[in-house]
Amino acid sequence: MENKTTKTRYSDSELKEFKTLITDKLNSAKEELASLANSLSSPNKNGTDDTAGTYKTLEDGSATLEKEQLNQLAARQKKFIENLEAALVRIENKTYGICRETGKLIQKERLMAVPHATLSMEAKLKQY
Repeated sequence: MENKTTKTRYSDSELKEFKTLITDKLNSAKEELASLANSLSSPNKNGTDDTAGTYKTLEDGSATLEKEQLNQLAARQKKFIENLEAALVRIENKTYGICRETGKLIQKERLMAVPHATLSMEAKLKQY
């Protein structure tokens, strides 16, 4: 019987695999953020200049709500980008995939699904 030691960090080849995954997600997230920023900066294409005052007020309210939602999406996207960039730093430091609560290795399946995760499922479930 072999004495199998518990793995304490991911191998360089595994880290490279995660880096590729994270870089792809980061590029997509940045494109989406640019698209959201473009939507926020462009004026309402369905202008209300030629409509009655009542309808203009309703449309302005709708446009404001839409802009607020776009701002929330953009803020969420910025946070996602920051988390992915932090994950890349952890890869460079070779600390990627180590749970910040338990110090154990986070399951590879979890990292493939949530590549910026810093908690193992064990630690995450303890939060609730």
